[in-house]
Amino acid sequence: MNLFRSTAVVLALTTGLLAMPAQAETVPQNASGDPTYTVEAPPAYSMLGDLIIARPLLIGATLIGAAAFVVSLPFTALGGNVGEAGKALVVDPGREAFVRCLGCSSSSQNQY
Repeated sequence: MNLFRSTAVVLALTTGLLAMPAQAETVPQNASGDPTYTVEAPPAYSMLGDLIIARPLLIGATLIGAAAFVVSLPFTALGGNVGEAGKALVVDPGREAFVRCLGCSSSSQNQY
């Protein structure tokens, strides 16, 4: 059993050390810090994953949010926060699904 433990420890340490370069931070093309000049250029695999996985899930979240908004509308009207509920349940997922560039991490760069 001692051989198994030592082999497992060596394997875990080796795996951890080999994964360190994958966690290294990349330096952006534009290091000025100005968000106006920072362009997000996602790689092709990110665009493909966004197209196949994220967009259908976000469209589904928009539809489910719209249904939840309609169901909760009487209660939010009594509370006086219809606009906030609509933004959180329908507008935000819809913006991420339809406005965000393909493969980008956020649609905040499109807000002017």
